[in-house]
Amino acid sequence: MKSLNLIFASVILATSVISCKKDTKSEEKTKTDSLASKKEVEQEFHKDWYGIYTGDFNSKPITTEYGNQIEEYKKISVKINRITKDSVYGYSVVNGNQRPLRGILNGNTLGLVLDEPGSDKSDGRFQLKIKQDSLVGDWSAYNKSDVKSPEKTVKLIRKEFAYNPNFMLSKKSYEESDYENPVDWNGGKVKTESYVNDEGKTETYENTFYRSASEKVFVINASKQKLAEKDLKNLRKLDLQIIRNTVFARHGYSFKKATYRQFFENTDWYVPVSSNVDAELSPLEKENVALLARLEKYAEDHYDTFGR
Repeated sequence: MKSLNLIFASVILATSVISCKKDTKSEEKTKTDSLASKKEVEQEFHKDWYGIYTGDFNSKPITTEYGNQIEEYKKISVKINRITKDSVYGYSVVNGNQRPLRGILNGNTLGLVLDEPGSDKSDGRFQLKIKQDSLVGDWSAYNKSDVKSPEKTVKLIRKEFAYNPNFMLSKKSYEESDYENPVDWNGGKVKTESYVNDEGKTETYENTFYRSASEKVFVINASKQKLAEKDLKNLRKLDLQIIRNTVFARHGYSFKKATYRQFFENTDWYVPVSSNVDAELSPLEKENVALLARLEKYAEDHYDTFGR
């Protein structure tokens, strides 16, 4: 009887070992199949198209109630991060609003259809074509009644983003215009003024005053030099704001406020790539930004008329 029990135990043990081996092989096969499947899914194509494309994001002409046609001009960046067999992944950034993109590529026509998530009222669909180093096409809002310009044209050029602490607003570009220094054309102050006409009667008219910066914005670099209060105490409020925000522009920050967009979008070096670059600032930049922001609270603006 004892011998039979030993034989029976040996058979059970052998069966268990064989079963374990089968299970192990089955697990290994499952893992192998899973890795192969994952590898197939993650295979990427057209990596030479990866990168940042930046440029015009303009509204199609809108006719007002008075019959005038107006257009809205903005700068947008679209980044393509990844292209697989079935999908294209990336993001768009404009006016400080960064939105993920997912879509498809038509390999025959080189056409891209890229969708924003739809969770924001300003989301929509891009329909673009790849032309060498350009993306050209249209954008349409999902909810056309929720946005000011539901249809836009898109003309983007591929551009490499690189942080450079030497980037500055160019004095030369302003000297070539009608204004020597930057002027904030947003939110001017309207003042009613009066004069005496040829008949001796007093007439009134409205004049708009805009705030302007000084030439200090072309000189002071908050990314390279440690600033002290004595260097900044006599500057205009707009001076301090431009000097501070030039730091963020160098890092590719996409500005929400039109005031700052108008200054940097006209430069050849500014490439908006992110809605938050705080982590990219150097310790020196963070220190200078804090000082500038504190002094802005007490600084005054300089207003003038510019014949506009």
